[in-house]
Amino acid sequence: MKTMRITLYSTRNCPYCRQARQYLQSKGIRFQEFDIQKNIRAQKTLAGLGARAVPVIMIGDTRVDGFDRKRLDGLLKQIGAV
Repeated sequence: MKTMRITLYSTRNCPYCRQARQYLQSKGIRFQEFDIQKNIRAQKTLAGLGARAVPVIMIGDTRVDGFDRKRLDGLLKQIGAV
């Protein structure tokens, strides 16, 4: 099975971003994280997606806005990551 790229767009002070990060780490999921306050390219990418808030989690081409544990569980199960 092909490994699915998982990206977390976040900010340092966002409590939901912290929850998303901890959730992914607790599941042993490998992911790339971009702090949009420090990374202008990530900020522009997120704006291009039409996102207005963080966290935004991209699992392949599927976007999850906010920290939605139930939806993440389902998506990660679909791709065989958990």
